[in-house]
Amino acid sequence: MAPSRDFYEDLGVARTASQEEIQRAYRKLARKFHPDVNKAPDAEERFKDISEAYSVLSDPDQRKRYDAFGADFRRVPEDVDPETWARAGAGRARTGAGAGAGARTGGFGGGFEDVDFEDLFGDIFAGRGRGRGGRGGRGAGRYGGPMPGADQEAEVELSVEEAYHGTRRSLRIAGPEGTRTVEVNIPAGVTDGQRIRLAGQGGRGGDGGPPGDLYLIATIRPDSRYRVEGRDIYVRLPLAPWEAALGTTVPLETPGGETKVKVPPGTSSGRRLRLRGRGLPNPRGRPGDVFAEVQIMVPPKLTEQERELFEQLAATSTFDPREQR
Repeated sequence: MAPSRDFYEDLGVARTASQEEIQRAYRKLARKFHPDVNKAPDAEERFKDISEAYSVLSDPDQRKRYDAFGADFRRVPEDVDPETWARAGAGRARTGAGAGAGARTGGFGGGFEDVDFEDLFGDIFAGRGRGRGGRGGRGAGRYGGPMPGADQEAEVELSVEEAYHGTRRSLRIAGPEGTRTVEVNIPAGVTDGQRIRLAGQGGRGGDGGPPGDLYLIATIRPDSRYRVEGRDIYVRLPLAPWEAALGTTVPLETPGGETKVKVPPGTSSGRRLRLRGRGLPNPRGRPGDVFAEVQIMVPPKLTEQERELFEQLAATSTFDPREQR
């Protein structure tokens, strides 16, 4: 029988690691071994191990039980005291009981892979198991009731337009039970780093237990046209010198479609023109804004007439930009 895995070793973290450290380690490894990006023969199996380890260690209650009971944490009833478990394991190790059936000490000082739990704990198990069909029944009755499925987490990358309008995605989710495809609707107005909860779309429960939840972590892909900060969107607005000086109305492309921007006379580079409510939608409140950032552009090569006009302006204007600071 293969030795039990150590979930901490799977993620490459210490047993004292914080939840933040566990999450960072999982995300780093998940990106590396996800079957969609890593075509190595063992990548999918490695990804399953990583996902299982994270699903346990990211849940405080499951992590506590795993620390106490090791590889047997799913099979030990809720009301078993960790010290009682450890003493029972030590006693069986000293007497050699169960050795013929392949019993062995796990890496956590008290877990036995093939120990008969009813024989070890007597009435704690026997009363439950026989009350629901005896020892031949499923673990729901024998080991303390249905086991809820683990919550899972996946990243989904969106364009700025997809974050603005919402979209539908088909995602491959790998977990301890294998890889599956989930169709998800991404709502309009998702922000960078937002967690989206999909109830009942996580890992399968055991012995009739309810499934866990799936959490999507949204990331907005960098875009040369837009800069997104929260729900606000920043767009570059190039203007000719005469447009900035005289004022004008110009078209502006935004994730929500083309709109018009009124440029006041005397507008300088760096000025931000605000379009209220044109940023990312907010289902629960006020939407973000679009900020058009002015950048004054000059012709890269002047015609003869343009040069003459600029020279006339230079000769007649008293404007000194260096005195405006």
